[in-house]
Amino acid sequence: MIQNTAVIILAAGKGTRMKSSVPKVLHKIAGKAMVNHVIDACPGAEITVVVGPNMPEVEAAVTPHKTVIQKNQNGTGDAAKSAKDALADFDGFVFIINGDLPLIQTETLENLCHAAQETGLAILGFEADDPHGYGRLVTSGGHVAEIIEEKDCSDDQRAITLCNAGAYCAQGDQLFQWLDQLSSDNAQGEYYLTDMVAIAAKDNVQCAYAVADELEVMGVNSRSQLADAEYVMQARLRAQAMGHGVTMIDPESVYLSTDTIFGQDVTIEPNVFIGTGVSVRSGTTIHAFSHIEGTVIGENASVGPFARLRPNSKIGNDVTVGNFIEVNRSEFKDGSKSKHMSYIGDAVIGEKTNIGAGTVFANYDGFNKQDTHVGKGVFVGSNSTIVAPVTVGDDAIIGAGSTITKDVEADAMAISRGEEKSIAGKATDYRKKKSA
Repeated sequence: MIQNTAVIILAAGKGTRMKSSVPKVLHKIAGKAMVNHVIDACPGAEITVVVGPNMPEVEAAVTPHKTVIQKNQNGTGDAAKSAKDALADFDGFVFIINGDLPLIQTETLENLCHAAQETGLAILGFEADDPHGYGRLVTSGGHVAEIIEEKDCSDDQRAITLCNAGAYCAQGDQLFQWLDQLSSDNAQGEYYLTDMVAIAAKDNVQCAYAVADELEVMGVNSRSQLADAEYVMQARLRAQAMGHGVTMIDPESVYLSTDTIFGQDVTIEPNVFIGTGVSVRSGTTIHAFSHIEGTVIGENASVGPFARLRPNSKIGNDVTVGNFIEVNRSEFKDGSKSKHMSYIGDAVIGEKTNIGAGTVFANYDGFNKQDTHVGKGVFVGSNSTIVAPVTVGDDAIIGAGSTITKDVEADAMAISRGEEKSIAGKATDYRKKKSA
């Protein structure tokens, strides 16, 4: 970001079209609130977020950045004016950006600032495939002469495809002078940022403009538009991942988060969901239909298919977490494996330990979660239940079908199952009785 810049992010809107009790700017794209996407596009800038009354969740989401309250929601101009005191001593260039532009890019904002440096004021526009409903930027001599709303356009103006994206940049010592001159003398009784163009012109300041890609300045005002923005963001994230050496067999079926980290030569099969807080190191394969959140995965690991890795889990190097395995707050150390239909919760699995099919770590007693520690080189037989808290020593063996409720010493064999009985001819008697 250009040095000595400040950003006013307008985040006070309730977003009634979202039909939600959640403030609009907190709805998420790729696992991150929209307002935080906007903040991330402004690295190094001084951030002030304008919120509405009684929006503590928005204030918390943008911490540690400053927030100011727009007491009366009287338009975008009134919202921007709410930041006046917070930026009273700032003398650089100030951006005004809506908090529902999650796809905005740093480079675009830099271009907008460069345009503002030419004249003192600039607005961001975009070429619309279908301009219906957007305010038009009427240009003259390479500058914006005025902004005309759709309902006020003449036939010629309605044909203009250069539209208002709703982002501005201005010299700080002039911006609030212009904002103070905004009038609410209109049908809606609100203060509009678009009026700044005419006000600045009275000071012989022309309004420059920069042009963004239409998808980048897609505003989000409904659930449908939220889904559209998610689609664009996912395409962007997939392209970035593949550009850094990740193989995706069916990219459009893979969902990533903005903070996902990949090493080289990672392979992701179809229908994989990766939530926030996931890191996947080089050489690992994520098989189809796996769901991963909050997990660090080491090198040359194999996950899935149909695996679920839940937050605060760690998968080491050369580990296999196979089909229908759920891992919750647990660690698999290097070379360990659990290949089939098991639940591992609140456990540490030692190096080169094998967890047999159908094993359950019973980590919850109805009141508290308990931990299990399994040493290295342990073999856990199929269909075993390990009732926490338990420690299993190195190189121990747990017989299939056992229920383990006590610690197992290193190199010991633990078997806990009912005595098997076999009664000759009983099966025939049973069938005869049932048939009768």
